[in-house]
Amino acid sequence: MGIQLLRMKSSWDSVALAPPDQIFHLNQLYLEDKSTSKISLVIGAYRDDDGKPYVFKIVRKVEEEMMKDHLNKEYLQMEGDADFRAGAKKLVFGDDPKLLERIVTVQALSGTGALRLGGTFLSYAAPKGAKIYISDPTWPNHMLVFKQSGLTNQAFYPYYDAAKNALNFDGMMGELSKAEPGSIVLLHGCAHNPTGIDPTKEQWKEIVTLCKKKGLIPFIDLAYQGFATGSLENDAFAVRLFVAEGLNIVVAQSFAKNAGLYNERVGAFHVVCPDVEIAKKVFSNIQIDIRGMYSNPPAHGARIIGRILKTPAYFEEWKEELKSVSERIQKMRKLLFDELIALKTPGVWDHILHQIGMFSYTGLTEAQCTWMKEKHHVYLLKSGRASMAGINTKNVKYLANAIHDAVANNPKKQQAP
Repeated sequence: MGIQLLRMKSSWDSVALAPPDQIFHLNQLYLEDKSTSKISLVIGAYRDDDGKPYVFKIVRKVEEEMMKDHLNKEYLQMEGDADFRAGAKKLVFGDDPKLLERIVTVQALSGTGALRLGGTFLSYAAPKGAKIYISDPTWPNHMLVFKQSGLTNQAFYPYYDAAKNALNFDGMMGELSKAEPGSIVLLHGCAHNPTGIDPTKEQWKEIVTLCKKKGLIPFIDLAYQGFATGSLENDAFAVRLFVAEGLNIVVAQSFAKNAGLYNERVGAFHVVCPDVEIAKKVFSNIQIDIRGMYSNPPAHGARIIGRILKTPAYFEEWKEELKSVSERIQKMRKLLFDELIALKTPGVWDHILHQIGMFSYTGLTEAQCTWMKEKHHVYLLKSGRASMAGINTKNVKYLANAIHDAVANNPKKQQAP
């Protein structure tokens, strides 16, 4: 006689299976793929020309120096490492002491953690129930981060013109012009993810004017400073323009991409305040937010960046290395474009050259992306977003042929007039 075992009712029976994160799930499929010709254009992490993860030389140098210093493992203050915070603030906003004294800067758990801190702060500092406007498309994690930080009233503004592979500036401005005063507008400071399309300087001026006129709260996600154009100064243009025009903005800053510190989780959250007294109040509240989330941030990565930013010779080395990294990606854009033109691949591909930063919105359809994955072992998001860092001189011809084959066998459907 068999014994039937009955499972006791669990407290977790009501928990449903969550869908996988599309980016990490696709990357897992790539890792499991046994093909020797496979290519990943999925994860936004820089690779060298051999397709290997790249550790900045200046980071290695500073780490070796720090090892000799025998630094302790004591807790940092809630707001983080002092050298890091001072350097990160100047990197974004410049070195005007009168301005810097009214900007609150705290260390965060990379860009994602900075966004989360920002969302939490705005959930009580912005008008109750304030709507946050997010570009369509955007980094997929934005919506989840803001939802979990209390910004549940989310709306979207047009950003990408699929027909022209360009910025839909009129659509963007038209939607934001309808926003209520006190609404929050999430803007990508440079190297828009996923499109690689940024407003021009003149368009940024119009965006600033609109935010000022409407009384909107700009929240700038600055994840790629120095990675877009190769210049830290150029890539801070939009942030500094908002501040110069007197807007009280918030900024999420990351050192994952521009210093290659992906797994060190190094970032900062900044709040520009009208005066020092308000800055003190804001700082005290964000300290409480940090205490309730994780108490204090990790030290290692912040110490690396802090030392680079406060040491002039190291800072110059970092800038040169960052420039070379940015230039390699620009070179890969040109090589891919040239290969597609040589193959006479159907369509227009100029946008690959004009987009900037780590990503390209290729214009490939979901069917074409699926074709590339299943037939050629080339992995990119179904939206057609590709990480240009995954391209190198050894795989660019194979990639171009895969794109050509996918486009030729899966032509886009013509839209009815």
